[in-house]
Amino acid sequence: MDFASDNVFGVHERIMNAVVAANAGTSPSYGVDPWTREAEQRLSELFERQVTSFLVMTGTAANALALAQLVPPYGAVFAHADAHVMVDECGAPELFTGGAKMIGIAEPNGKITPGAVARVIAGFIRAEHDPKPAAVSIAQATELGTVYTPAEIGKLAELCRIKGMKLHMDGARFANAVAALDCAPADITWRAGVDVLSFGCTKNGALALEAVIFFDEKLANDFIYRRMRAGQLLSKGRFLGAQMLAYLEGDLWLNNARHANAMAKLLADGLARISGIRLAVEVSANEVFAIMPRTLFQALSGEAHCYEWPGMGSGLVSPGPEEALVRLVCSFRTTEEDVGKLLRLAGAVRPLSAGRQQSAEQRP
Repeated sequence: MDFASDNVFGVHERIMNAVVAANAGTSPSYGVDPWTREAEQRLSELFERQVTSFLVMTGTAANALALAQLVPPYGAVFAHADAHVMVDECGAPELFTGGAKMIGIAEPNGKITPGAVARVIAGFIRAEHDPKPAAVSIAQATELGTVYTPAEIGKLAELCRIKGMKLHMDGARFANAVAALDCAPADITWRAGVDVLSFGCTKNGALALEAVIFFDEKLANDFIYRRMRAGQLLSKGRFLGAQMLAYLEGDLWLNNARHANAMAKLLADGLARISGIRLAVEVSANEVFAIMPRTLFQALSGEAHCYEWPGMGSGLVSPGPEEALVRLVCSFRTTEEDVGKLLRLAGAVRPLSAGRQQSAEQRP
């Protein structure tokens, strides 16, 4: 059993078959192939308007390049303190923007609010001695598996317009958010005021595929040079286009996410019924965060790969000294049998207090 991440599983068979099929014969290079051109059109159809899209290979590249397009080197980007762009990308946004300041805001449930962003900006009173507020970046779904509603996104977008900033969305788990909200992709992107989306595919069944999607073609001006300079223009680009076509065909992207979300809900409901375990945040997408006795976590992690979560700026209820905050992630390949095994194991373990555990270990 593996609940460590939705990255640990392989590629969906339909996507892998599409890559194999694209391997036959020859094709123009560097993204001018028929697969990529059709995929770009399909993305416009998906978002119900003409979008300007660029296929890349990693989520970090998608986020860093998107922000570099929006933000000058002297700019500031506001994001949640636990956001991937803040803590998991090795300073890539700062590097690709040429030195822009990333500013983390700690708020509950992994989401930032317009009020919190406005309060931080209000402290920028020293003119050129402060970085220039340039963008807000939100994750959808968030690092805690929560989702922004269209109304919440709209309020952030309104603040961005008032302050002359742009709104970027890190959509590494975008499909899971769409499935959770049961809405159209357009409803939580351009209709709500998002300027640029990092459209994630890899966590949801692709091999190595993300897309940077601009909802205003003017914002994409010269982005082709950024992608090339960053080493993200794949010479055999047809393999990215083939992945995207298979990912979108027959709503595979959405069906994969619905399955992962359903498995997470099943897991969360089962854990909540086990004595000593409580959910740290309501489950919306495909991630479950549970607080449990540390001895139980140790027993579980020996059988099911999962992580203790630091929750640095999440605003979650902190676990006690003998407890652990545990993240469990479901994917398109997680099965009901996997969930059942984990729940049976969690229910069978009787965690001991620290004192009792020491006494038991001292017995011959």
